[in-house]
Amino acid sequence: MTTTAPTAAPTVPIAVNARVIALAHHAARALLEDALVRHGATFHQSVTLRTVASAGESIGRDELVGDVCGFLKTDASVVRAVIEELTAGKLLEEDPAQVSRVRLTDAGRELYESTAAEGAEIAARLYAGIPAEDLAIAGRVLTLVTDRANAELAGA
Repeated sequence: MTTTAPTAAPTVPIAVNARVIALAHHAARALLEDALVRHGATFHQSVTLRTVASAGESIGRDELVGDVCGFLKTDASVVRAVIEELTAGKLLEEDPAQVSRVRLTDAGRELYESTAAEGAEIAARLYAGIPAEDLAIAGRVLTLVTDRANAELAGA
């Protein structure tokens, strides 16, 4: 009896479009959210903690709200509620040197660092084997799409 190796289905080029981008985003985000849930955190909290960590020692509340609103395309009231959750959970605190600013607590920094490390591991698995040139092209295209969408939103 002879067996033949299965042949791969012909590869049809897939053009980048909103659906392809959304499917990739939501699939990757679902993996990240699984990791966040294990730490008792939400995606919005993760983005907020990352924004504070990226700012250095501390960040003004209004600047934090504006940055996170811009990243998540959500209302300021939602972001303020997330900041309050993080403050109540002792993950953020007022900067004693300037009470209009917030900073990570030790627990907040620990949560941010552990979830960022898990996120990096997820990304490494998802991007494994994709040529650097392809990733660079995808990065340029997605940055351009993001810039154009943000410009339209700013003009709306």
